Amino acid sequence: MTTRTFSTLPLPSAQLDNLTQMGYDFMTPVQEQALPVILEGRDLIVQARTGSGKTAAFGLGIMHRLNRERWVVQALVICPTRELSEQVATELRRLARAEGNIKVLTLTGGASSRPQVESLAHGAHIIVGTPGRLLDHLDRQTLDLSAVHTLVLDEADRMVDMGFFADVMEITQACSAQRQTLLFSATYPDSIRDDAGLLLRNPEMVKVDIPHDDDQIEQHFYEVEEAQRLQAAATLLRHFQPESALLFCNTKAACADLTAYLRHEGFSALALHGDMDQLDRDDVLVQFSNHSCNILVATDVAARGLDIPLLPMVLNVELARDPQVHIHRIGRTGRMQEKGLALSICSPDERHIASRIEKSQGQALDWQALPRLKKASIGRPVRAPMATLLVLGGKKAKLRPGDLLGALTGDGGLTRDQVGKINITDQVSYIALDRDIAHRAFPKLSNILIKGRRQRMKLL
Repeated sequence: MTTRTFSTLPLPSAQLDNLTQMGYDFMTPVQEQALPVILEGRDLIVQARTGSGKTAAFGLGIMHRLNRERWVVQALVICPTRELSEQVATELRRLARAEGNIKVLTLTGGASSRPQVESLAHGAHIIVGTPGRLLDHLDRQTLDLSAVHTLVLDEADRMVDMGFFADVMEITQACSAQRQTLLFSATYPDSIRDDAGLLLRNPEMVKVDIPHDDDQIEQHFYEVEEAQRLQAAATLLRHFQPESALLFCNTKAACADLTAYLRHEGFSALALHGDMDQLDRDDVLVQFSNHSCNILVATDVAARGLDIPLLPMVLNVELARDPQVHIHRIGRTGRMQEKGLALSICSPDERHIASRIEKSQGQALDWQALPRLKKASIGRPVRAPMATLLVLGGKKAKLRPGDLLGALTGDGGLTRDQVGKINITDQVSYIALDRDIAHRAFPKLSNILIKGRRQRMKLL
């Protein structure tokens, strides 16, 4: 962390006050190196991992050049996933409070395009979206990017991994040739290097390696035979008993096998992979975030863009072949001054991968023997404390959190403490309920009226 404040930058006093209210006292290393270049309007390539403060860096650059009197799209942020798009849009709206009356609109798949078209018709200043939906709007001629002065490519390496970069190149053709282009990427492979020359003009390069704090992330490696990999994962979960954990596999098939094994062993586990449709993906992510499921098994592509602020444990059930991906994985734990645990399972055939990770980290790996669990001490796995009630009505049905909470604690007979996080999307609503009462209460809940009508619902 640096000790340089935002007041050293040419930012208006209203924005400086807003940053203070947001709790941004000092610049992160990425912000300190990137912001002077961004505010000067130059093109930039930034290589830094998630959690480095990059969104605020490009967000401040966007706000610096924005003319709120012009109701045209002046800035475009392209993201690989819907989740990351929503996170970025939320941060930009917080930064926009200093100016007021700035419209930030998300254009992503997995939702109806009609409300997006209607919103675009009324104008917007900033668009945050995924490549597929952005191209869809360009094809329909419902999106005009000709006035874009700031183009941001966020997590460009993941867009390459997911096969989106050809779409990105097509989208950039619709933007002004006089724009500023900012490219952010955790890694900088040749595939991006080759295209950067077509997208950026004489870009500056900022690379920030933020080492993980050894005092904050406890990291251990375990060598096991390939046939024992799934059992080893269950053993480590039983031994450490994390309240929640993110488990990484390298393929969709491996995710499915591990999830099936863990569920058979009594764990509350769900899989997340790149081939899932958006509704199924939303179901899984909501259940993990609201504590209805405490084990999430994911591939790197599927997990990219997830915002999980407090994650006690990461378990690499298969080693990442790229040391930078390994660093990105384990960096998801040990955040916000919390301690984190990063465990990695390694088969004899993966020893060469472990050696590359060791060389990249610049220190010896901590190899340990797999814990031996006594049969008498093996109890049930840590149970997810909540269950999720899915209500088949959302924003389009004019449902709000207060409507749902009022109905559940009124006619539904629940107490406020028995209701957890409420998430409302366009079409459906997710409500976390105390697992101990969820199934018992469901018959009564399914018959209550919400805003004067009975809503279809089910327990996930």
